[in-house]
Amino acid sequence: MQIAVPLFERVTALDAVGPYEVLQRLPDADVVFVGHTPGPVRTDNGFLGLVVDAVFEDVAAPDVVVVPGGVGTRALLHDERVLDWVRTTYARSRYTTSVCTGSLVLAAAGLLDGLTATTHWGAMDLLREHGATPVSQRVVEHLDRRLITAAGVSSGIDMALRLSELLVDRTAAEAMQLMIEYDPAPPVDAGSLAKASEAAVTRAIEYAAHRD
Repeated sequence: MQIAVPLFERVTALDAVGPYEVLQRLPDADVVFVGHTPGPVRTDNGFLGLVVDAVFEDVAAPDVVVVPGGVGTRALLHDERVLDWVRTTYARSRYTTSVCTGSLVLAAAGLLDGLTATTHWGAMDLLREHGATPVSQRVVEHLDRRLITAAGVSSGIDMALRLSELLVDRTAAEAMQLMIEYDPAPPVDAGSLAKASEAAVTRAIEYAAHRD
């Protein structure tokens, strides 16, 4: 079972690595990181490098696609090489998925036209501009279309656990959760706009602006 994860300059690391930590543990899983050219790309803050193993054209029919997000997705919205790859692989994949602003890429490729989808809370309007109907859910499924979108960053782990259930069974998903000891108990509780204070939202926007 081949799982393809596109990488690009200014990708958000956990968007890719979170699902990877879950999915690479599934039986017979082969995770490949694809991109424009083999070699390292830098994540959104430039501190961390991730490595592209294969170019898009060499991974033409993966079973699963996981498109991560990050500031770098904005450049992909007009990158026909990437959008054509997304369309082509979608036609053959068992599931095409996204994390955070990766859903913008799916939308730009035309896969989310008229469908509900999710993304990072700061990109809901941009998702709407590309033809989707944004909703504030952590994971949004359209199983009849073989499409799953996840909200910001950490929700990619939730999506990958659900994908494990769909690809294997519920016990597999539970085993993956246990193996990564994913049992959140955060010391604060501001993980969504509905929970965050005005001060926390303002600070988050300020911090994000430093990366743009």
